[in-house]
Amino acid sequence: MAILEAANLVKIYGELGGEGSTTALNGVNLSIRKGEFLAIMGPSGSGKTTLLNVLSGLDKPTSGEVRIAGEEISRISGDRLAIFRRQQLGFVFQDFHLLDSLTVKENMMVPMVLEKRATDDIDRRVAELAGVFEIEPILDKYPYHISGGQQQRTAVSRALVNEPSIILADEPTGNLDSKSSTVIMECFEKVVDELATTVLLVTHDVFAASYCRKVVFIKDGAIHSHIVKKGSRKEFLHQIMDNLAVLGGRTDVF
Repeated sequence: MAILEAANLVKIYGELGGEGSTTALNGVNLSIRKGEFLAIMGPSGSGKTTLLNVLSGLDKPTSGEVRIAGEEISRISGDRLAIFRRQQLGFVFQDFHLLDSLTVKENMMVPMVLEKRATDDIDRRVAELAGVFEIEPILDKYPYHISGGQQQRTAVSRALVNEPSIILADEPTGNLDSKSSTVIMECFEKVVDELATTVLLVTHDVFAASYCRKVVFIKDGAIHSHIVKKGSRKEFLHQIMDNLAVLGGRTDVF
């Protein structure tokens, strides 16, 4: 069952057909099944971030369509789109996007409060996720009192509280050291394996991508190729590096 389907996505910035126009996406087709753990990679300027923005409803395609959980989000907007994104999508960003005025627990609660969920339901869900991601000791602390890795675990937990159809992560290890990056990617593995949640991340980090089960490579706004993990993570990492080398992407990040 496909959780997310993108059909012939085109995104052009500037006047269509004009001299200054730029084609950021050029006929992208993508299908992601429930429980998949997928990374999108490619050289700078390849269209990775634009694709994530269009898939998440942050940006509208020039043509083509995006369906998530059966809903064609490319055709909805305004309050209806905002509600859909809050209920069906979980977001994890490079910069965490936690509210400094709220504790870890309160940050996790925000999406459920907006949905007017019952207090008992909120407390139960927060406790469950705090246990999964081992952040119970910091629930009453503020973001500026905890490490970057703990902040990102909090952000992943917050993204999950409303039990979304898919988690969308934009460079989730970009501001973390190698130890914290390992912890976060292991958290995503837990999300997929234990909670059966679908995870899509955009990354330039071959180390992070090696935790995924599938990597899709994009170049010049179009999907170039993809690989599926079959052996060890180390073997998959080398496959990823080989494919990036073909694309002209950086392979020195690891």
